[in-house]
Amino acid sequence: MNPLQQLQALGQSPWQDNISRDQLLSGELAHAVGAGDVTGLTSNPTIFQNAIAGSDDYDESIGLYAQRDMGTEDIFYSLASEDIQEAADIFLPVYERSSGSDGFVSLEVSPRLAYETEATVRDALQLWQRVDRPNLMIKIPGTRAGLDAITAAVSAGVNVNVTLIFSVQRYAEVMDAYMDGLEQRLGRGEEIVKLASVASFFVSRLDTLVDARLDELAATHPEASKMKGATAIANARLAYDLFRQTTASPRWDSLSAAGARVQRPLWASTSTKNPQYRDVFYVESLIGRDTVNTMPPHTLEAFKQHGHAKRTITLGLDDARTHMARLSQLGVDMSSITDTLESLGVAAFADSFDELLAVIEKRSQILVQERT
Repeated sequence: MNPLQQLQALGQSPWQDNISRDQLLSGELAHAVGAGDVTGLTSNPTIFQNAIAGSDDYDESIGLYAQRDMGTEDIFYSLASEDIQEAADIFLPVYERSSGSDGFVSLEVSPRLAYETEATVRDALQLWQRVDRPNLMIKIPGTRAGLDAITAAVSAGVNVNVTLIFSVQRYAEVMDAYMDGLEQRLGRGEEIVKLASVASFFVSRLDTLVDARLDELAATHPEASKMKGATAIANARLAYDLFRQTTASPRWDSLSAAGARVQRPLWASTSTKNPQYRDVFYVESLIGRDTVNTMPPHTLEAFKQHGHAKRTITLGLDDARTHMARLSQLGVDMSSITDTLESLGVAAFADSFDELLAVIEKRSQILVQERT
């Protein structure tokens, strides 16, 4: 049993944070799933931008769609839906084997809609119907506008992956939004046993910003330099503690009795950004039951080769609280930092989406000309 499989024995699902057509065509993804190394997959606009702009694997489909006078955005979602459908079919045995608790593949709503509730809901429902796979999850940003969209999508029977969560406070609101959606379904007499959701908590990006602030403070507060590289783990562990409290509450007990599945915390952005940190630092530090860790291929391979799998997510809770309190004493405004990270995350995905559409538009014109 390799370390990725050991994670699963400890209750954590290793997912791949990447998709591209060559992985599907070559059988690379199917091999990883068949070997038992990965049990789900996530995508985002940046991942698709890299996949489509970085290869000609999509050109045949782009040319065909362009000849039908399809709009650029519709061409993208046709390409993405094809990849996501094929990936979902590859993971279907995992989904069935786990009785619908794992084996999910995620597709994100348009990042242009991150601050528009009703438009996000419409997009989520359209993508859910378009891909038409039971193990699909629709990614909805955990912005304030996204909270009501999460509730509406879950209420409509859509599996939801809530993305771009950075603060414990927003995470509490996300869990509440999920439970609201479940309760609305139950109130209409509809089943909830097949619904699944994850809440994607972004990890390493937090250290990137906080460490920079600690570097600034080190001149007047020497202890600040010793606090670097600890904030993201502390934040995630406090989030997991809140998850455990929430799923032990009377409100959750009522939902669980009706067949509800817990909304698992998903650790995203777990590749190491600082070369001074161990390459599997954010994987090894956040292992626990009812969690997911989505990793880019190089992090998956690194953990498979030299990762240590043991339950760590519940360790050092008092230290985590002390660390966050000390940051506040030093004047590190965590609310401002997490708000900034949310804004930057939304903007980065929107920029990638715009760049992606520009690539598709240019290729569409070239390919149509070549075929006429």
